[in-house]
Amino acid sequence: MAIIALEGIRFFAYHGYHEEEQILGNDFVLDVYVSVNTELAVFSDELYADPKIMKAEEPEEGKEKPTTVNYSTVFIICQSVMRNPEPVKLLETLTDAIADRIMEQFDNAEGVIVRLKKLHPPLGGRVDMAWVMTAQGDIEIPTFSD
Repeated sequence: MAIIALEGIRFFAYHGYHEEEQILGNDFVLDVYVSVNTELAVFSDELYADPKIMKAEEPEEGKEKPTTVNYSTVFIICQSVMRNPEPVKLLETLTDAIADRIMEQFDNAEGVIVRLKKLHPPLGGRVDMAWVMTAQGDIEIPTFSD
């Protein structure tokens, strides 16, 4: 079992509850953690499994079996949700959309955690960030010390 992670993904986007947030935009920071069995990836050193190694039938075209979670694809999923031209009001909506798409994209993803931070939210006082975190599937919240 492994955690594939992207931390500190930065976006400028127009999501927010207040109309001015959807006009002026804001800075967001995204952290994504995906739990996946990487035994086959370690063995093959490839993103996709060779059916001969798997002792399986040829996969359907476009249905190659991933051996891990490709973090480039995770980034593209995050980017497409965050840069959607239709802004959403809630951070919860964004985190769930990203988690759903990751779990749909990777059959071998066992769980996902998505944390989205809005930097300097307009609250009438000094606040570094507001954040929401969502988890789906079988994954534990990682703890690290810097």
